[in-house]
Amino acid sequence: MGIARRLGATAVALAMTLSLAACGRGPDGPASAGGAAESGGATRTVVDANGEQVTVPSRPSRVVTLSEPTTDNALALGVTPIGAVAGRGQDTIANYLADRAGSVAVLGSVGKPNVEAIGAAKPDLILVDGTSIKNDPDALASLKETAPVVYTGDAGGDWRANFQVTADALNLKDQGEAKLAEYDAHVSAVSAGLAAAGYLDQTYSVVRWQGDTAGLILKELPAGRALSDLGMKRPANQDREGPGHSEPVSLENIDQIDADWIFFGTLGGSSVNNPSAGGSAGVEASRQALEEARQTPGFAGLGAEQAGHVVPVDGSVWTSTGGYLLMDGIVSSIEAQFVPAS
Repeated sequence: MGIARRLGATAVALAMTLSLAACGRGPDGPASAGGAAESGGATRTVVDANGEQVTVPSRPSRVVTLSEPTTDNALALGVTPIGAVAGRGQDTIANYLADRAGSVAVLGSVGKPNVEAIGAAKPDLILVDGTSIKNDPDALASLKETAPVVYTGDAGGDWRANFQVTADALNLKDQGEAKLAEYDAHVSAVSAGLAAAGYLDQTYSVVRWQGDTAGLILKELPAGRALSDLGMKRPANQDREGPGHSEPVSLENIDQIDADWIFFGTLGGSSVNNPSAGGSAGVEASRQALEEARQTPGFAGLGAEQAGHVVPVDGSVWTSTGGYLLMDGIVSSIEAQFVPAS
């Protein structure tokens, strides 16, 4: 069989496989597989994060998500995409979403979605944001020929606003508001526990270890926003917003990552310039990276290290980007670490 015929057969097989998947929802939510037909082709108009009006299905049933935040937010709203991109530094869906996502098809990476595979999946709605392909006009133009594309928000933007745009695109605004209320209640309870235990008087740093270098997660990124929501303080040099991605710290300035506590994560070899690099992102990977970091000159002198306050965390949650589930997951991990069980 020639190369062209083999590629054609592969695309057909992928389309057939994906056609069996569904964004399963009940009568009052998004339709099951084949929803465009089931809804009679009904549409509605939404306004995306750029202020542009986009015509979308009233009950989207074949949703493709092309970033960690859009996949996260769809899953938080009970919608399982038929396809998504791999998490940064990973070959699969973001580590923290794997259980919820199940066997969702991986349609490329954050930095390089597979436009042909996306087309073969026959989506009826595509969700993108500033952490994925915003700056690739050719890819966006190709996607818009396949299905309506809703831009949900900028990298480093307000995660709540991004979540609300996603909820609106999926025709789940009420469910979205209810989820945000749940998050606020969770934050309030955990913050009260932290205050009672004396932890709000200390400082906290979030570090992504990449190979043999460190990167700071500052206040504009999800982990930074979660710490702010909880009232957890940052060291003076980190009490600011950054460039929308981890801020590199040279080994000569390793003391800049110090605090009373350090949350320490890794995404393997991934970086802002190479988000698709291979590697592991779970807690165990962070433990291994921490052992390597301890061989770095100056690391042993950090106050957090000397106090035994360097906490390995899941890098796909703490040092990457995401949405509602990531934010609530960070709050839950802080609760488990610091708030005594009642």
